[in-house]
Amino acid sequence: MITGNIDGKIMVRRWLVTFKPFRIFVVGIGFFSLCFLMTSLGGQFSAKRLGDSPFTIRTEVMGGVESRGVLRKISDMLEVILKRMDSLSKLDNSTTSDTRRLDELSSAINRFQPAGLVERIQAIAQNVSNMAVRVEQILQNSMAAGRAVRDGSSGQCEVPRDPRYPDCPGKVDWMRARWTSDPCYAFYGVDGSDCSFLIYLNEVEWFCPPLAWRNHSSPPTVHTHTRQTATTKRQAAFRTDLSSLLDLVGTGKESLSFMKRRMRRLASQWGTAAQRLHAKLRQRWREQKKILVHVGFLTEESGDVFSPKVLKGGPLGEMVQWADILTALHVLGHNLKISMSVKELQGFLGVPPGRGSCPLTGPLPFDLIYTDYHGMQQMKQHMGLSLKRHKCHIRVIDTFGTEPAYNHEDYATLHGYRTNWGYWNLNSRQYMTMFPHTPDNSFMGFVSEELNDTEKSSIMRNKVNNMAVVYGKEASMWKLQGKEGFLQILHRYMEVHGTVYYETQRPPEVPAYVKNHGLLPQHELQTLLRKAKLFIGFGFPYEGPAPLEAIANGCIYLQPKFHPPHSSLNHEFFRGKPTSREVSSQHPYAEQYIGRPHVMTVDYNNSQEFDSAIREIMSTKVEPYLPYEYTCEGMLERVHAYIEHQDFCTPEAPFPPANSSSKLGLSSSASPGPLFVLLPNSSALTWAPNANAPPAWPPLSSLRLLASQEGQSCVEACQRANLVCEPALFRFVNNREALRGLEVQCEVVEAEVNHVFPAFSVLRRECGLQKDPLLYSCAGLSPKYRRLCPCRDYRRGQVALCRDCL
Repeated sequence: MITGNIDGKIMVRRWLVTFKPFRIFVVGIGFFSLCFLMTSLGGQFSAKRLGDSPFTIRTEVMGGVESRGVLRKISDMLEVILKRMDSLSKLDNSTTSDTRRLDELSSAINRFQPAGLVERIQAIAQNVSNMAVRVEQILQNSMAAGRAVRDGSSGQCEVPRDPRYPDCPGKVDWMRARWTSDPCYAFYGVDGSDCSFLIYLNEVEWFCPPLAWRNHSSPPTVHTHTRQTATTKRQAAFRTDLSSLLDLVGTGKESLSFMKRRMRRLASQWGTAAQRLHAKLRQRWREQKKILVHVGFLTEESGDVFSPKVLKGGPLGEMVQWADILTALHVLGHNLKISMSVKELQGFLGVPPGRGSCPLTGPLPFDLIYTDYHGMQQMKQHMGLSLKRHKCHIRVIDTFGTEPAYNHEDYATLHGYRTNWGYWNLNSRQYMTMFPHTPDNSFMGFVSEELNDTEKSSIMRNKVNNMAVVYGKEASMWKLQGKEGFLQILHRYMEVHGTVYYETQRPPEVPAYVKNHGLLPQHELQTLLRKAKLFIGFGFPYEGPAPLEAIANGCIYLQPKFHPPHSSLNHEFFRGKPTSREVSSQHPYAEQYIGRPHVMTVDYNNSQEFDSAIREIMSTKVEPYLPYEYTCEGMLERVHAYIEHQDFCTPEAPFPPANSSSKLGLSSSASPGPLFVLLPNSSALTWAPNANAPPAWPPLSSLRLLASQEGQSCVEACQRANLVCEPALFRFVNNREALRGLEVQCEVVEAEVNHVFPAFSVLRRECGLQKDPLLYSCAGLSPKYRRLCPCRDYRRGQVALCRDCL
């Protein structure tokens, strides 16, 4: 059986009962012809009404090449019919009798079934025949009315030459040549006439002025990025029941089943976390947001290579994170819609039928959209011009991070930072990472299961001191060159266990002395980790959730140190990713934020160092440990703060203010004193207590201004001071006052588009300020410059938030 969509999907703008009578003839004849063709082929026909939405006509036709040829003929026929319908769409003057007959035709089509096919077609044809005379009269009257309008107030719809709309003539020329390239233009009433072009280019797009003879009494199409709501704001209330969320996630894929199992397993911990955060916020009023979550990488349109591998040892990190994001948003009390296909995405956004050339009309129906890079590509394809207008509402879940130099499309193209990802011109904080490795982005994270004191004590009593579990579910991860050397050392001291997937035969890559359990369900893997003393990584996969789960279950995590560090400049895995970040070990977060005794990072090529590490691990006792930011409460706290405080749609107030005495940032008349003062016993500056503090999040009270060394990024400079670089605060230090506060000598101060600015050169006494806010970058560095770094403090166990950020 070959199933085909006629012209992909033939989208009819209104259900048949809303068609004007003058369309009946073309609809009836076209429908009769279509059904006759399909009946002669022994095919099947179905028409399904989808509420008030457009309906889709699908055909199933027996046969191969012949049937495909017939489908093409049917497609061509219906395209002609629909064009004819669109060209008649402005004709009016229906009567009650006509509407009644149209209702009869609609009802006949709606009841249409393969049984009695010819009889039903004959009935429809008779109905059409009875109305033919009346249709002809309506056509003649309407054509006469159209001529009167053209000869009257509307003139000949000449293309205006208005300096306020300089692109209008060019857009009209483009429409003349290309309006048939996308069905969405016909959907909005374009019929090939200049009048229809000008109406569309004013009332749907925004390139031409209003036409004087058009009725402008109705509210204009909303072209701003602000989501307007007719209803009052609703309060968000914490939820502890996940049943409605589980229904929203849906079924049909193993990836979805995995996510739902995870949600159920952690449900009680999410409930407890919600109660704790509710108490911490002291019943603070929170607005319920309308949120769309579009999981692009799991759509069939993106290829979905993940779902088939869930039960075969494939990567689960992305699914772990998405399951936790969905749960956090639900528990926080927001109104969620979940999309796992492009069709669902189009429906939720109200995308017009076609190929994405036309914008959405009206306000965006969501306050926030969470998606990934695949979802961004799909939205670009189907939202057209609207994506640029609505992108401030988007949050991109991005495992490895996107640095500003890669995010800025023009800059990336000019300076060699262009990759297959990135280049979306978002605020860099709209990218949300799995670990806090890129402070230019927002740290979203995920959760690990939290143990109570009784469980921790039991684990410590039952640890097997000489038991190791290898981090690597796929046999390919064991194809590590030189692994025999360090594995033999490990085997000399410990019993080695593996969880490598296999179907019938043991993977040859796994040494015979390894006890391979095969791929384990989560609860069995957890039992194994609670017994093991060591969880050992081979260097891949990078930055997954498993090491945190092992540490949370009382294991010591041993991982290789990379010499030199891996990056997009020297390693195939990172090549093409929108970051220059250097990865010094398999799991940099575990190395930097947890460290000894829970994490040991050694050179696996140094057998003496590796041997010493194994003996140290066997003699070291550790308690199960989970960083607060990876608990359910920690993630709820973080996501709540982002939703409440991150606003990329409202333009930021200029700083310095417009009335300041210098465009480059000298003190304004309202603040005669310095903006920055030196902190006691520190080389860092902070915002002066008597200086005006403009509204900001994080607040200016958290700011610590430092100067990096040459060749040092602000990420590193802030880390060395036990602080975090905060890109949101760059705009407050991108001025001469900051340079003066750091006692920088500047003979020249210039504003440039450069991702290492604001910065200064001591040798040349040159200072540079940032001209494009999209390029404020914590990650940027240059051997020629010392950078101005806006660092901030952070909450204990929650590096994403400053002390006053909650």
